[in-house]
Amino acid sequence: MTGRSTTGVTTLHIVAAVIVRDDGRALLVRKRGTTAFMQVGGKIEPGEEPVAALVRECAEEIGLAVDPASARPLGRRTAVAANEPDHVVDAHVFEVALPAGFAVEPRAELEELAWVDPARPVAPHPLAPLSADLMADVAAR
Repeated sequence: MTGRSTTGVTTLHIVAAVIVRDDGRALLVRKRGTTAFMQVGGKIEPGEEPVAALVRECAEEIGLAVDPASARPLGRRTAVAANEPDHVVDAHVFEVALPAGFAVEPRAELEELAWVDPARPVAPHPLAPLSADLMADVAAR
């Protein structure tokens, strides 16, 4: 779902999953053909509820089956889109628990993943603006 504003900037309506392991490291992913690391997630389809988009994106991107009732809403955030000029994201952000022993593997359009320390989220490529903000929030907890 996208929306064009009168300023020429397009808003992308997305979901983003904050996934943190037991050791405190947070998951960031990079999509094929892009340079920025970001949360698992993506665009909300027309008519789709944000939590349904979250469930779909987690399954597609990392093979994680998310129980919609267990996804904890963290609110909405806006940021400059990392990979699309003249776009901003309007993100519904959820905390998603990672089951013990679940091995995360990049699927679909994902090229690579990184587990980072939220206080110092160093990855092989830059962080998306939304992800930088979310990592600061996680580190502050």
